[in-house]
Amino acid sequence: MTKTLISLIAVTALAFSVTTVAQDNGQTESREEFRSLDQDVQTLKKEVLDLNRDLFLLEEELLFPANSQVAFFISMDVGEYFELDSVNLKIDGKEVANYLYTEREADALIRGGVHRVHMANLKTGDHELVAVFTGKGPHVRDYRRGATLNFDKGIGAKYVELEITDRVKKQQPEFVIKEWE
Repeated sequence: MTKTLISLIAVTALAFSVTTVAQDNGQTESREEFRSLDQDVQTLKKEVLDLNRDLFLLEEELLFPANSQVAFFISMDVGEYFELDSVNLKIDGKEVANYLYTEREADALIRGGVHRVHMANLKTGDHELVAVFTGKGPHVRDYRRGATLNFDKGIGAKYVELEITDRVKKQQPEFVIKEWE
């Protein structure tokens, strides 16, 4: 009986070890398949991101060709006398942009950031830009101020910066529109 029991235990142990080895081989194979599948997914993800970037660039080129493109940017210097709330842009009397800033966006501008408010296509020739800034001025009072620029759109891209600066002497904000060369 003990020989039979020992033989039975030995056969069971052998069967268990064979099953364990088979399971380990199966797990190893499934792990390798999983790694291979994961690498394939990561490769596809990278290809999709690259394709998305290329499509975005093509879309920008098609929608805004360089010879008729004009872009408007907002920047701030210091910001002690003005807390920006919103900007409204009109080109040739037509409203083209109205942007409401969050606290984080306004803070980013104060720290030196630049925001592209609007990009459009314009024919060559003379144009008028009217920008209206609203926010909190000196002594935390509501403040609304406009600035105007007449500019000539030639062939090639045109970039215009709407800069908000502090006038320390008058303790008021100043709104300057300048063309980039």
